[in-house]
Amino acid sequence: MKLPRNFYRPLALGAPEPYRELPTRLERMIHFIPPHIAKVRAKVPEIVREVDVLLGNLEDAIPADAKEAARAGFIEMVQSIDFGSTGLWVRINALNSPWMLDDVLSIVAAVGHKLDVVMLPKVEGPWDIHYLDQLLAQLEARHCIGRPILIHAILETAEGVKNVNDIAAASPRLHGMSLGPADLAASRGMKTTRVGGGHPDYRVLADRGAEGTVRASAQQDPWHYTIARMVDACQANGIKAFYGPFGDFADEEACESQFRNAFLLGCAGAWTLHPSQIAIAKRVFSPDEKEVAFARRILEAMPDGTGAVMIDGKMQDDATWKQAKVIVDLARAVAAKDPDRRALYDL
Repeated sequence: MKLPRNFYRPLALGAPEPYRELPTRLERMIHFIPPHIAKVRAKVPEIVREVDVLLGNLEDAIPADAKEAARAGFIEMVQSIDFGSTGLWVRINALNSPWMLDDVLSIVAAVGHKLDVVMLPKVEGPWDIHYLDQLLAQLEARHCIGRPILIHAILETAEGVKNVNDIAAASPRLHGMSLGPADLAASRGMKTTRVGGGHPDYRVLADRGAEGTVRASAQQDPWHYTIARMVDACQANGIKAFYGPFGDFADEEACESQFRNAFLLGCAGAWTLHPSQIAIAKRVFSPDEKEVAFARRILEAMPDGTGAVMIDGKMQDDATWKQAKVIVDLARAVAAKDPDRRALYDL
């Protein structure tokens, strides 16, 4: 077992010091692109201006015969584009795949100095994080990379959910976690082929009424339990939780509902797989201007965060002060990137 005093030591001679506090970045959406498609890569300079994080996807949805082209396309794209304040991520192939090792070796060597986060799929336990943690430290040292490349875990197996707390505490390199509902559904044996969202048959019925009356029924969220577990594990360890993909691009209303559920439960953002989902993520994961205005009133009424005050007939205390600070801090991060929101928030 690693001693606490060794937790923040570099895992390779010459590797950068691990972060003690994660960099503060706006990450309302992680936008996926398939880098083996040249016409998609050509649109990236325009997309970069619209998104908080751009991710080159090398794993699911990339055909086996296009894996090497996707890796090469990602490297070419990163070398030719200035990403500015937009986060640059890559989703590598799973640890048990024949492509994972070359993904990491090639990408860190070529563009590791520009890369912010490696997304690792199908994380089962802390041992998966430890392996990639050590490998990245060795490559950072070899290629003289001056800052740590972070790891983002995808929670998409039953074993991963069982071990979620240990995964969240595995390394100072851990950036956060995303829920992967499709693979998780398969791992659990769930009877659905949907990628995220609800299911019309997952519902509750009202109590039986008088004979002949129609019983009210409401569809439920099958991901509520897992998102809540993931959020608790992430927040307890100072990392971020994210909702993953919503596969029905045509149903923007259902996508917004799923994103909003995740936002209210504590997620920092969600994946966007289609350009139409970018605006949804911006809308959902940016706090409402009325909420921001009220939160600012709480902070102004309690400058040191202690005591209790009445605002509009409602008591506010140190607990609601903390809630208000979360909202205002997020609003400031959004305002720094989004001029329209800055005007709405009056920041």
